[in-house]
Amino acid sequence: MINSTSQMSSKRLLLNELSVNDHDFILQLVNSPGWLRFIGDRNVKTATDTIAYIENIITNPNIHYWTVRLKNEQTPIGIITLIKRQYLAHYDIGFAFLEVYTGKDYPAEATQAVLHALPESILSEKILAITTEANSRSIKLLEKLNFVFETILEVDNRPLRQYALSTDQIQIDKLTQAFFALFTNIAEAPPFDRINELCHQQAQIIKKTADGAEIYDLQSFIEPRKKILTDGTLTGFSEYEVVAETKITGQIAQRFSRYEKSGTLRGNEYRGSGHKMLQFMKKQAKWQIIHVIWEDNA
Repeated sequence: MINSTSQMSSKRLLLNELSVNDHDFILQLVNSPGWLRFIGDRNVKTATDTIAYIENIITNPNIHYWTVRLKNEQTPIGIITLIKRQYLAHYDIGFAFLEVYTGKDYPAEATQAVLHALPESILSEKILAITTEANSRSIKLLEKLNFVFETILEVDNRPLRQYALSTDQIQIDKLTQAFFALFTNIAEAPPFDRINELCHQQAQIIKKTADGAEIYDLQSFIEPRKKILTDGTLTGFSEYEVVAETKITGQIAQRFSRYEKSGTLRGNEYRGSGHKMLQFMKKQAKWQIIHVIWEDNA
């Protein structure tokens, strides 16, 4: 298993490397209608078949599977796969979930958790994903995750669509997610000090207001937010992207985000939404935020 990725988590999910203890769930998954239609019949019909199938996976250094579970229930709901195939130049990532758990963004959340945990040695230039022409749900999910269509492959007399996600895109996605997490205090105090790691030391952060703009440097931006998120004024708070679009040109990039936020403000339920524009600069293979401007919806 890839170092440091044997166990991962996200907001709603836990991911653990596949083990033979997962055989009941894997038997159900590989015989589900979606698997049989889009991936194929693996002729796994019994517990013995399933254990042998899992052992073949976990002993192959070119194949990595994670079982995805609901955090609160420990219920297995799907898998994320990372495979170095002979006919592809880079690793490809995949996902398969029981039908009842599709349509709730679990596959996207689990895929992002794996992408954000992968070491640079695996990421190299890009990560690929392949799917059939008929699997519109998979295609839609890949596009949501910013994968870009590259080509049609012919594999075992079957056409497959190949998508790619650049390492730069993965790093910017991860950086943006970490910036939003600076202000989440649901489980613990937010990691405010990370703002100096995520942002250039001279970064500007601007709030668009009805009368003009409030302009901050890093310290003047973080201090008042640190106060209300730690003194009980605003509790159970989180802010997160719901839609994002990134444009990367050479060593600079720009991202437009629509976000939502919620929590309890002075004892009352609080919800809001708005738009952010983030600008990034790459220096010595590392991306940093150099500019943020946001506007809350009225």
